[in-house]
Amino acid sequence: MYQLQLTESLVPGQDDDTILESTVGGLLREVAGLHPDAPALLEITMEGDTGRAWSYGELLADSEKLALALSTRYAPGERVTVWAPNIPEWLVMEYACALAGLTLVTANPGYQPQELRYVLEQSESVALFAVESYRGNPMAEIAVEACKGLSAIREIVDMEDPEALFRHGEQAPALPAVAAGDPVQIQYTSGTTGFPKGAILHHRGLTNNARLVFARGRVTQGSTWSNFMPMFHTSGCGAAALGCLQTASRMLLFKVFDPAVVLRQIEAEDVAALIGVPTMLVALLEALEQEPRDMSSIKISISGGAMVAPELVRRVRQAFGCDFETVYGQTEVSPVVTQHFFDDDIDDICNNVGQPMPQTAISIRGVEDNKVVPIDTVGEICVQGYCNMIGYNGNPEATAETIDAEGWLHSGDLGAMDARGYVRVTGRVKEMIIRGGENLFPAEIENVLAEHDTVAEVAVVGLPDDKWGEVVACFVRPETGADVDPATLRAHCREHMAAQKTPTVWFSVGEFPLTGSGKIQKFALRDAHAAGKYQPL
Repeated sequence: MYQLQLTESLVPGQDDDTILESTVGGLLREVAGLHPDAPALLEITMEGDTGRAWSYGELLADSEKLALALSTRYAPGERVTVWAPNIPEWLVMEYACALAGLTLVTANPGYQPQELRYVLEQSESVALFAVESYRGNPMAEIAVEACKGLSAIREIVDMEDPEALFRHGEQAPALPAVAAGDPVQIQYTSGTTGFPKGAILHHRGLTNNARLVFARGRVTQGSTWSNFMPMFHTSGCGAAALGCLQTASRMLLFKVFDPAVVLRQIEAEDVAALIGVPTMLVALLEALEQEPRDMSSIKISISGGAMVAPELVRRVRQAFGCDFETVYGQTEVSPVVTQHFFDDDIDDICNNVGQPMPQTAISIRGVEDNKVVPIDTVGEICVQGYCNMIGYNGNPEATAETIDAEGWLHSGDLGAMDARGYVRVTGRVKEMIIRGGENLFPAEIENVLAEHDTVAEVAVVGLPDDKWGEVVACFVRPETGADVDPATLRAHCREHMAAQKTPTVWFSVGEFPLTGSGKIQKFALRDAHAAGKYQPL
């Protein structure tokens, strides 16, 4: 840990590591040159079986072959959208686009025509790379419908058809020089508070961030990593994929997240590390209780992307017998800005999101005046450093609202920092509940409720109220075999929190509306409640 003694909520960028002028394609060439025979990729099929495999030399050969093919059809700087589940071709496209100087645009394979059309049009993509179908979603049909009338789209390519994927066009094949600051991807924000914006990310941000996350997680060279995070998200194609690359690790790429399959493959393939949002870790623990497996190979489990309850941390450490590190970040910062150290105290791991990453400055600022607040004071979490996005695609107003004149990226998340520089996330600026003029923070309430043994998952939101302005509402997914008992949960809250923080409206849900990366969409809960879908208990 960094030895800090702060008087205000600002940690300058720490220089315990350096930022490299690296590119995605350049790193693949470097690692394949050093470790050509090292295992790089193992496909886990829809059925949960092992499929095709690549060494780093083979992965580079396929990626360069595809990059040359793409260079005959597109000009450097053009955007192409990849719309597919976690298949090996996704990773090959990621490397090939980077080598060819193209900007890869990611799209959730669950999209319907209107959503896909929005991404294609907003990103100014010139091609769509897709698959026939996925989990009942007729993607080939949707692709045709979404592209109708989009004159910029020159072709729709079936990624699983090698002839179509590697087809050469009319231009002479040639790969351009690519710089670390060049755009490499447009990632659409997860949409927990509304429709997504396209964050333009550069090579330098994604490559260095992944390297630093793996370094703090002590992932050793040649490890086996379980990647079931969606590749259309920065955690899947960024932190996981590019972290594996820079440690010459083998990545198990799961086409679908099936907890029982993940556990079986962890046991069979000696998986040493994994990353998953809390909803995924909860599902893994539930599956492990139903069918015990040998989890002794796991050395590190990393989670973030949503509130990580203390009880979940303890359960994962006990069930897997591994270190646990919480990360905090968002798409716009490539994506990780804080992370625990392996030897952090259990109380820190359970109750905050760690210290800043190297060369990343973090401050907590007043929402109204943008001034750095005193330590242990709630404000907006702001980030400054190499990791910040170039901006929002085609949206200079939103970019200016997010990145201020001094280069601080305003996350939209509320948090506080202690004198050691450890950060605690309390909620979203837009999720903050104002009850009778008092600011209440959902994450604090959710952490308390998640400790109760009848609660599997929980989301706290503010609902409109004539008297108070907003009241605290709690949506609970109960543990298997349990019921949601408001009286019991209310008493539990009162034991640990002030009365005004205790929810007054309670709902039981069978499942939550989730983003593609597994985060609970609180705005969707509010909208569904307004439409009469949920009735209070």
